[in-house]
Amino acid sequence: MDDNIRIQAEAAAFRGLVEHLQKRSDVQNIDLMNLSGFCRNCLSKWYMAAMKDLDNEIDYDAARKEIYGMDFNLWKEKYQKRASDEQMDMFEKTKPQHAVISGHK
Repeated sequence: MDDNIRIQAEAAAFRGLVEHLQKRSDVQNIDLMNLSGFCRNCLSKWYMAAMKDLDNEIDYDAARKEIYGMDFNLWKEKYQKRASDEQMDMFEKTKPQHAVISGHK
């Protein structure tokens, strides 16, 4: 496969995932983390790390705005619910399987 085609397809898939997550504001990050080991914040950190690798620094707030489709604090105010004790317990149990964000502290 041609590298350019692969890169374009990967970019399109990423845009599709971001668009889907922006539409599914009912899906909480804690649930994403517990089920898949990554969430919108992880995507934001991967995006920020990729931008850095391409010599285009972007701060975390700007990266989150790209992923959430709005300012993170506004998204949080509009959509984020308080995590239940059960969700937090599951979060702790699944921590070893959570995404590793290279290039981000």
